[in-house]
Formats: sequence, C-alpha cells, structure tokens
Amino acid sequence: MQKLQQAIGILGGTFDPIHFGHLRTALELYQALNLAEVRIIPCYQPVHRKLPIATPEQRLAMAQHAVEFEPALKVDDCEIQRKGPSYSIDTVEMLRKKNPDAPLCLIIGIDALLGFPSWHRYEEILLNAHLVIAHRPNYQLPTTGIVADLLKQRLKKTPSDLHECLAGNILFHPVTPLEISASYIRRQISIGRNPRYLLPDSVYKYIKQHGIYSLSGI
Repeated sequence: MQKLQQAIGILGGTFDPIHFGHLRTALELYQALNLAEVRIIPCYQPVHRKLPIATPEQRLAMAQHAVEFEPALKVDDCEIQRKGPSYSIDTVEMLRKKNPDAPLCLIIGIDALLGFPSWHRYEEILLNAHLVIAHRPNYQLPTTGIVADLLKQRLKKTPSDLHECLAGNILFHPVTPLEISASYIRRQISIGRNPRYLLPDSVYKYIKQHGIYSLSGI
C-alpha cells in the first residue's frame, strides 16, 4: 500500500491585488485540513476573466510580500514562469509530477465549482487533485447536470478523506466570510482612498511604491 505524504493545498488566482479574503481562506484551510502547506499561485494569463491590471511580476511580488511572515503559505511562481494561458490542469499535473506521494487539494469557491465543467480538461484535474470548496453560508448547489453528478460520485464528509488517496474527492469546508473584493480595492486606490485593513500593509506599500492602480482608469 502506498504511503502518502501530508497533503498540499493549492490556491490559484489573479491576485490583483492579493488581500485578506484570499489569505484568511488559505490559512483557515491549512489548519482545518491538516495540510503541509498552501501554495499561493498567481496566474500569468487568466482564462475566464479579463486581463489583470497589475503585471504578472507585480502580482507575484505582492503575493510574496503578503506571505513573507507566514510559513504555512508559500508563493509558487510556476504559472508566471510558464507564461501563456494559465490552465489549472497544467499546474496540477506539474505539481503531481513533483509530489508523486502527496495528495493535492485544489481550493476553489462555490462559483468556480458551478463553472467547473467549462474548465480546460476538467475531468483530468480530478485525476490529479481533490477539490476543496471554500464555502460561505446560504450557498445553493445544482440538483441536475455535470456538477450534481460529480458531487453524487465524489463528495466526501471529512478532511481525513483527503489524506487517504492522492486525488478525486470533493470536500466542502466553511471559511470566514470576509466580503473583500480586489476590484473594490483597486477602485479605492484609483480615487485616492486608503484600502488599509483590506490587504496587508506590505502589499499596500508595494502598490504605492510602484504606482499600481492609481492611474488605471478603473
């Protein structure tokens, strides 16, 4: 029987900019799911949304500043280095090769789950990783369709299920509902308002130093 290593969390996004909503979700799931770490992975080029305002290098730097003093969270630049459209399947396949004995837990929100069948090679993602759905109260799940079928086949009840095999399960886990949006932060900065307490001070300092968002026409 294969002896598995401690599971690794994966949280991808544009992080334009990274904020406390992202960071608190990552830390809470790290603790609740007994993960070895959570990889924060800024995308190079998002597939399902418009291009970020900050450059890939700036978004990577902001993420690095955000987690500088939190050893549970590690910034991974694999998508920045790879360039091109950032498909999750490419990232989980790469991490699977590098971590053949560790379960991988791809952290997504409920909205992303509802759109999961539109993801590039979505079925292969579940061959390489579990899905952890960071949810908030009062979410609605479909009763028919591909997502409903996936939940019937793969939904698990406890975090321990993520540690017993390398991939293929789906787990819902609640997180603190911090209603913070990157677009709101960008708007506040663009009109000269202080976004402090929505994102780490180190990130805001970097944004001011490099003039990000202030002249973006948001």
